[in-house]
Amino acid sequence: MTELLDFLRRAAERLVPGRYLAASVVALGFDMASFLALLAVGLAAAPAAALSYSLGILVHWFISSRAVFVDGVAERGPARTRQKALFVASALVGLALTAGIVGLGAALGLDPRLAKLVAVGVSFVATWLLRARIVFAV
Repeated sequence: MTELLDFLRRAAERLVPGRYLAASVVALGFDMASFLALLAVGLAAAPAAALSYSLGILVHWFISSRAVFVDGVAERGPARTRQKALFVASALVGLALTAGIVGLGAALGLDPRLAKLVAVGVSFVATWLLRARIVFAV
């Protein structure tokens, strides 16, 4: 029970004051701008979502490792490489959710921008949990 309370306290410190939320908003800005640009040049919705999400992954790593989970960043070397791999794995979960939700939305005739917004919410929760509990767990 103490471990759960400690996790919730750390989660609140990272999310409520806005560090993770701010990192996500900046990464989302890059993601959405790229997504809209890719749609504008004629790329199909699901590939556009996947490519733009990938840009957001890169932006999120830099912000998360330098401003959000500073106390959980591994030392340079094999431990950091493993952590980066876990970060990418968590992002791939988000990517799969994003591409799947946008693709399904498009197949159902929904506006891809609306489907993307739904995907953003689902992906945010999933990746935050993975990063807080596994990637940057301290």
